[in-house]
Amino acid sequence: MRRGSVLLLLLFAAAAAAAAEPASTLSGPSRPVTVPLREARGHAVDLPDTDPRVQRRVTGWAPEQIAVALSSEPTSAWVSWITGDFQMGGAVKPLDPGTVGSVVRYGLAADSLVREATGDALVYSQLYPFEGLQNYTSGIIHHVRLQGLQPGTEYYYQCGDPAIPEAMSAVHAFRTVPAVGPRSYPGRIAVVGDLGLTYNTTSTVEHMASNRPDLVLLVGDVSYANLYLTNGTGADCYSCSFAKSTPIHETYQPRWDYWGRYMEPVTSRTPMMVVEGNHEIEQQIGNKTFASYSARFAFPSKESESFSPFYYSFDAGGIHFIMLAAYADYSKSGEQYRWLEKDLEKVDRSVTPWLVAGWHAPWYSTYKAHYREAECMRVAMEELLYSYGLDVVFTGHVHAYERSNRVFNYTLDPCGAVHISVGDGGNREKMATTHADDPGRCPDPLSTPDEFMGGFCAFNFTSGPAAGSFCWDRQPDYSAYRESSFGHGILEVKNETHALWRWHRNQDVYGGVGDEIFIVREPDKCLVDSSKRASY
Repeated sequence: MRRGSVLLLLLFAAAAAAAAEPASTLSGPSRPVTVPLREARGHAVDLPDTDPRVQRRVTGWAPEQIAVALSSEPTSAWVSWITGDFQMGGAVKPLDPGTVGSVVRYGLAADSLVREATGDALVYSQLYPFEGLQNYTSGIIHHVRLQGLQPGTEYYYQCGDPAIPEAMSAVHAFRTVPAVGPRSYPGRIAVVGDLGLTYNTTSTVEHMASNRPDLVLLVGDVSYANLYLTNGTGADCYSCSFAKSTPIHETYQPRWDYWGRYMEPVTSRTPMMVVEGNHEIEQQIGNKTFASYSARFAFPSKESESFSPFYYSFDAGGIHFIMLAAYADYSKSGEQYRWLEKDLEKVDRSVTPWLVAGWHAPWYSTYKAHYREAECMRVAMEELLYSYGLDVVFTGHVHAYERSNRVFNYTLDPCGAVHISVGDGGNREKMATTHADDPGRCPDPLSTPDEFMGGFCAFNFTSGPAAGSFCWDRQPDYSAYRESSFGHGILEVKNETHALWRWHRNQDVYGGVGDEIFIVREPDKCLVDSSKRASY
C-alpha cells in the first residue's frame, strides 16, 4: 500500500474515533435538543400483591427487605431489614421492637463472619381517625451501623437475631465505596427517580442492575403508596379519583413492603441512598407526615450532623454528596440552610474535588408538569451552592428526562452546575410530554402553591434574568437535552476533572445510551474567586 493511502486511512480512523467521543461541557453550551415523543411507554401497571416478587417469602422472625446504605464515610455502612409482618385493620396493635434483636455478623469471607454489630429497632404506624378507613402498623424495622470497614472492600454479612432459631438471614455481600481522596471513585453511580412498583419499574431495575452500579441514588418518590386508598384500591391520580370522597389523603402502606421485597436483590448488595419526594409526605393522624420514609431507610444524618432524615451528606471516594430536602424548610433562616452552610464550609476540594447534590423537585425543568414548582427553593439556595462550585445536581419529579447546560440563575455560566432530571423510573402517574415552548401558556405554579414547598417568591418572576412570561417560543439555551422516556442514569467519575454521564432508556437494548456527555470541572477558573465568573 502506498504511503499516501496509509496516511489517509490513519486520518479517517482518527476522525472516526474523534466522532465517537461523547460531547463535553468543556466546549461550551450544547445546542438545545428535544427528542420527539415516540410511542406511549406502556406497561405502567402496578405489580399486584399476588406477584411472587412482592409476597412475603420468609416465616417467623426471619429478616426480609434487607438493604444497605452508606454512612458519611467509606469506613462505615448501614444494614437495615424488617422482621415480622405488617398489620392492617380498624384497630392494630404494634409489635414490640424489643421482641427480636438487631444483630449483623460480617467479615471478609462468607464462611468467616467474625465481627458483630448491634443496632436499634422501631415500629411505625399510619393511622386514620375516620370510620371505615384501615390503619396500618409495620413489622419491626432494624438499623445497624457497621464501623471500622476497609474502603473498596467486599464484605459478607448476615442479619437478624442469632438468639432465636431461624431468625438470621442468608449470607449477603456488598462492597464499600473507595477511600476518600482525589484519585479514587466508585466505578458506576446509578441515578433513578420516581421509581414506583410497576412493570415499567421492573424494566428500569433490570436495566440498571445490568450496568452493575456500585452505588444507587434514588432522588425521591419511592413506592407511590399514596395513590391508593386504605382498602387497596389504586388509581393513577389520587386527586382525580378520590379526593372529593376521602376525608384525608389516604395511603395503602403495604405497597411499601411490596417495594422493599421486590428491591431486596438490589438493595441487599448495592448501597442505595434515598431522599424524600412529594409522594413520601403521607399525612395521617395529628398532621404527622413522612412516617414510612423516616422509619424504613437508614440515613447518615447524625454522622453528617444534620440530625434529620430529610437532608444529609456523605463521601464516596473523591465525591462529596449533599442530599437536600425540597419538602422541608429551606429558607435562609431555617435549620436546613444553616446546616448546608456548615457542611459546605467543611468540604476540602483538594480531597473531594467533586461536589454533587440531589433532591426531588428540579429547578431547571422546561416541561409544563411541575413548572417552576421549586422556584422558592432555588431562590433560597442556589447562590450558596454556586459560591462553593457545585458541579452536578440530580432531581426527578417531572417524569421526563432533561439535562441542562451549565447554568446559574437562568443564565448560561461555565461555573454553574449541570442539572439533570432523571424523570420517571416507572411509576403510574402521567408522564410529562409537553414542553414550555409548546403552544399555550405554562401553568403559574404560584396560583396553586404546594404547602410543603414553602415560601412565596413571586418577585423572582418580575426581576432578573427570569423576568417576563412563563413560556418561550423555543427551548431555552440552558436546556441542553430533553426527552420523555423511562430509564436510569449512570455517572462514572474518571478523575478530578472528568465525569461521564449516560442516560439509559428502557426502550433501548441493554447497554444502549440515549444521551451522554463528559461533565468537565474547571477548578482553576471557577474556584479561585467565586465572586468573579468567566463567561462562555
